[in-house]
Amino acid sequence: MKVLVMIEGAGADEDKIEPTTEMFEQMGRYNDELVQAGIMLGGEGLLPSARGARVVFEGGTTSVVDGPFVEAKELIAGYWIWEVSSLEEAVEWAKRCPANQSGPRAVLEIRPIASIEDFGDAYTPEVAAAEEKLAEQIKAQHG
Repeated sequence: MKVLVMIEGAGADEDKIEPTTEMFEQMGRYNDELVQAGIMLGGEGLLPSARGARVVFEGGTTSVVDGPFVEAKELIAGYWIWEVSSLEEAVEWAKRCPANQSGPRAVLEIRPIASIEDFGDAYTPEVAAAEEKLAEQIKAQHG
C-alpha cells in the first residue's frame, strides 16, 4: 500500500523554525534508512506558507488567499510517499523519525493513497482509459 506521510508544523511557529545542519544530517540518515528498506518513493520539504497561496471554492465563488497563513494551527511542512505493507508498518517507521525535542510540536499524519478499488463502480472503463492517457502524457513530459 502507498501512503502519504505529511509533516505538520504549527502555523504560528512557521517563521520561527530555522533549519540546522544537525537537522539536515539527522533527516538525511532517516531518509537513507527509508530508501535502503525500499519504503521511500519520494518526498520533499515545503517552503513557508508566506511563499504560497490558497485557492478557496465556496458557495459558487472562487477566491485566492496569499500566504502567510498565520491563522492556521497546522501547516504541511513536507511530505514523503512510502510503499509499505500496512498502516501499522508506516506508523512504526514514522515513530523512528528524528524530532527536535526542544522545538515546537510536530505531527506526522499518515494517509493511505486511494487505489482504483477504493472507488467502486464510479471508476468506469472510460475513466480508467482517461487516467491512463494522462499518466502516459505525464511520463512523456517528465520522464
